[in-house]
Amino acid sequence: MILNLNKNFSPLGNENQINFQSFTFSGGEPHIKIESEFNINDMVTITHRLNSFNDLGLLCVTVDALRRMDVKIINLFIPYFPAARQDRVMIPGEPLSVKVYADILNAMNLNKVTVFDAHSEVTPALVNNCIVIPNHTFIAEVLKTIGNNVKLISPDGGALKKIYKVSEFLEGIDVVECSKSRDVKTGKLSGFKVYDDNLQGLDCLIVDDICDGGGTFIGLAEELKNKNAGKLYLAVSHGIFNKGFDDLKCFDGIFTTDSFRDFEEDELTQIRLNSVL
Repeated sequence: MILNLNKNFSPLGNENQINFQSFTFSGGEPHIKIESEFNINDMVTITHRLNSFNDLGLLCVTVDALRRMDVKIINLFIPYFPAARQDRVMIPGEPLSVKVYADILNAMNLNKVTVFDAHSEVTPALVNNCIVIPNHTFIAEVLKTIGNNVKLISPDGGALKKIYKVSEFLEGIDVVECSKSRDVKTGKLSGFKVYDDNLQGLDCLIVDDICDGGGTFIGLAEELKNKNAGKLYLAVSHGIFNKGFDDLKCFDGIFTTDSFRDFEEDELTQIRLNSVL
């Protein structure tokens, strides 16, 4: 049985759905009423986009409601794990935000928590019974559009391990390593480097898990062009794009999934998770 808390987001399909009504009280509290016409002995999988604490609140009351109905086995599918980028304390006074979310989920005693393309190994280490679905089939779908004659671009050291696994899945597509510097106090990026002297006009696909403002990819695109890159493409598993797409016009194509939100922009190709899981 599936309970899609966001009725416009059904990454595991629409069959065997549990019906419910959800709303927010005038005081701001999320609430849910789950219809009881299903076998409580069946396993229930909740899907949701956790983009805010209110989303997390709705999840919490949903799990509580299911427990009070005596549902024994509850799984969770949250493709984008909130605060996954806050997986270390850079300066005193900051929280370890990813652990805050992980502790709340762990307190629910869920049977399984599945995420898509986790930002780092910290998330599955903190979350009990966590399963990570890699981005391999998503990137394979991207290549169906742009072709296989590309180089995979790793934007920084943190993405290296994952991008080499993508390359292996794709039967050895070449990888180009890159790096950048970030001021931990201001967040300012600088020092973009591409560790290939001449890309010889070959098309390049930058692969990463998250695009927020896009500063990393804009700076990297300029440096790739300086190294004689051909067409530039960007594929990110979780597209936030909080600054829109005007500054990303340096790319010939941008690809993401529907893990975070739905987009209707012409500049973007959105691949539905239910087609790549």
